[in-house]
Amino acid sequence: MINVVTAQPALNRFSSDGDLGLEVPQHWETLEDLQIWLNRLVEGIISGYPISREAALALSHLQDQEQILLLCQAADQVRQACCGNTVDLCSIVNIKSGNCSENCGFCSQSAHHPGQDSPIYGLKSSDEIVAHAKAAAEAGATRFCLVSQGRGIKYNSPKSSEFEQILETVHRIIEEVKIKPCCALGELTLEQAQALAEAGVTRYNHNLEASKAFYPQVVTTHTWEDRVQTVKNLKAAGIQACTGGIIGMGETWEDRIDLAFSLRELEVESVPINLLNPRSGTPLSENPKLDPYEALKAIAIFRLILPQQILRYAGGREAIMGELQGLGLKSGINAMLIGHYLTTLGQPPEQDQAMLASLGLVGGEAPVPRFS
Repeated sequence: MINVVTAQPALNRFSSDGDLGLEVPQHWETLEDLQIWLNRLVEGIISGYPISREAALALSHLQDQEQILLLCQAADQVRQACCGNTVDLCSIVNIKSGNCSENCGFCSQSAHHPGQDSPIYGLKSSDEIVAHAKAAAEAGATRFCLVSQGRGIKYNSPKSSEFEQILETVHRIIEEVKIKPCCALGELTLEQAQALAEAGVTRYNHNLEASKAFYPQVVTTHTWEDRVQTVKNLKAAGIQACTGGIIGMGETWEDRIDLAFSLRELEVESVPINLLNPRSGTPLSENPKLDPYEALKAIAIFRLILPQQILRYAGGREAIMGELQGLGLKSGINAMLIGHYLTTLGQPPEQDQAMLASLGLVGGEAPVPRFS
């Protein structure tokens, strides 16, 4: 067990221009040196001073498990101070699957490289989706996300009635189920975002997936800027942005940190962190699986960059983290998907609830960050 050195009040060490004013060493000689530096960093972040990109990059160079565990403890202090002990629980359903026009290298639903076990079906009926929502509520989820393949409803044919069917289903979920409906329907216009808001959708998932620099290595059928514009449309319509990315696609630590800083700049409310679980038949199928301690380091650094955001365990947590899943919840995570994912299975919700209880955490709705 690593002893935590208690930080002494030192707010006068911070400058008044929004900068921590904390010197970043190239390396730390001892664990105690690292702990003292992290204490000062945590104190500053909790007091409202954002971490610099230089400091985040320095932390990405930590390698020893003991160093990474100290980093995780620091991130957990920020999580407790800024977000509390409620873990935001949500569940998702694939309302339309397979034969997708986009070539996202991680996804087995793409028509460019369909996965061997990826199902193909059109829009599910309202009754089917509502039944899934009821099951999610019974499992303890407080939010339920309707996820559809494709570039986005922005590009639907004028003759298509799918968007209207989805709006009707959202109305039914609000009326019939004690759960909040969310959507992930790809790119949309400001008018479509406003229609979703009027229907009662308060949060929308639209991941950036990777940094702006790395994105063309993952997807070429649309751009990173296309994704950003949809996030801006959501925000303009008053819908919370659930926007994150995937760790383990071959990106550098600089890419990961750039992604986190982009999310900070966009002031997104919820940040799903997916850990790549390579799918057979996709261009990334041969990527090596992430080391769980590398995943923990990424989670912790994201928390330090995004102190108030809802940081969500998403796809890949069971496959990558294994027995260390609980440690992620003590390294900055304060939200998670429960139940199954889009093309892979999750562990039983009862197991997730037991894990939360063992850590002194409770499932529910995490506080939403407020931006000045």
